[in-house]
Amino acid sequence: MSSHCSHTSKSEDTEVPVLIEENSNCAASEKVKYGELVVLGYNGSLPGVPQHRRRRSKYVLYRRDSPNGIKPSGQSAGPSSLSSKATIGTKWFSIACENQASVIEYIPDDTTDMFQVGRSGDSEIDCVVWDVFPGNPSFDCGTSGVSRFACRLIADRTRPQIVRIYAAAFNSAQRIFLGKEAITWQDRNGELDGLTTNGVMIYKPQGNFLGGEVEPGFWWREVSIGGKIFSLRLPRCSQKRGKLIEIENNVLQDGTLIDICGATLLWRSVEGLKKSPTKSDLEESVGELNSGKSVCPVGLNTLVIPRKITPDMNEDIDDKQQPYVYLKCGHVRGSHELGARSSSFHSCPLCGIMGRVVKLCMGMEPAFYVDSGPPTYVFNPCGHMASEKTVKYWVNVPILLGLTGFYNSVCPFCKVLLDGYVRLIY
Repeated sequence: MSSHCSHTSKSEDTEVPVLIEENSNCAASEKVKYGELVVLGYNGSLPGVPQHRRRRSKYVLYRRDSPNGIKPSGQSAGPSSLSSKATIGTKWFSIACENQASVIEYIPDDTTDMFQVGRSGDSEIDCVVWDVFPGNPSFDCGTSGVSRFACRLIADRTRPQIVRIYAAAFNSAQRIFLGKEAITWQDRNGELDGLTTNGVMIYKPQGNFLGGEVEPGFWWREVSIGGKIFSLRLPRCSQKRGKLIEIENNVLQDGTLIDICGATLLWRSVEGLKKSPTKSDLEESVGELNSGKSVCPVGLNTLVIPRKITPDMNEDIDDKQQPYVYLKCGHVRGSHELGARSSSFHSCPLCGIMGRVVKLCMGMEPAFYVDSGPPTYVFNPCGHMASEKTVKYWVNVPILLGLTGFYNSVCPFCKVLLDGYVRLIY
């Protein structure tokens, strides 16, 4: 399998051709774009990781100069003969399942492109994704639920709006190897299929993700290695597969969430992105708020909302200008005596309601917005600002948490578990 390395950029503020071959002579504007794969928990950048790495907060997928897609060619009675083929030629792929005498062989498909997702740093993985921990996306606990070769996306080169997802990815030996705890079976047609140990789950929204008309989906589904859709296993590592749902498919629609056990990704289509706010639009919204020169009702000093809140992109804002919000009532004020005690409870000087106080910060990842409305609401308890419809959508989306099957709504900008939201009152 050939390696497709990422181009570099000085910043993630502008769109970069993440997955265009290094020897490509075409500019990003000349390439056909499939869409974007965005990791929940990062507010527009990946803190602490150099941008030249293939691990990013967002992946922009383009049509490759040369197709690298694959398709199944048929069944084989045993893995030995196919294994020898795979070591000789670069155009043979296989799935080898333990305790199974049969394998699936794959051959090149010049009508599709393949993009692979996983924790492995091997060149076969295009999108390197690690576990994202709530409130601390750069934390590494030493263990991971994300598979080294988690899943793969297959994009149609002639119909770029069609991108399908499949569980598991191919390793350097051009094999999909399933562990002892994985489930495999043969369907009614004798074809081999399976589920990865911890599963690859998808969640499709109802309605259009953009335009403020979106509603949360019905529930999470699991996608198999062959691309079939099943109901959720509980727990997700159960040895019993869910019920086959024949009326649903593995085509990604705008706003589809992909859970790979430890990290959740959002798929954004090209058509949806055309209607989405850009990072410049979000910065302009913050600029308009700051131009209004909101004043702290206690200290009477002007408040300034920061646009860039990561440590490596810190704006020069005086602490007295940093706005804080009372998460019970929504009133905004300056820091003053709050200081280091900003996470404790205080009585609002305007309405007297006792509640937690946190810093206000702007949600700067455009892909998470469902409309272009002004940032008038804030997530509780993290303090990330966004539009009303965006906040109310994510508060009602159940994100899977680990292996248990438990779920909770999270802030898409930092993945902190949510207690709700509040309307901002300046």
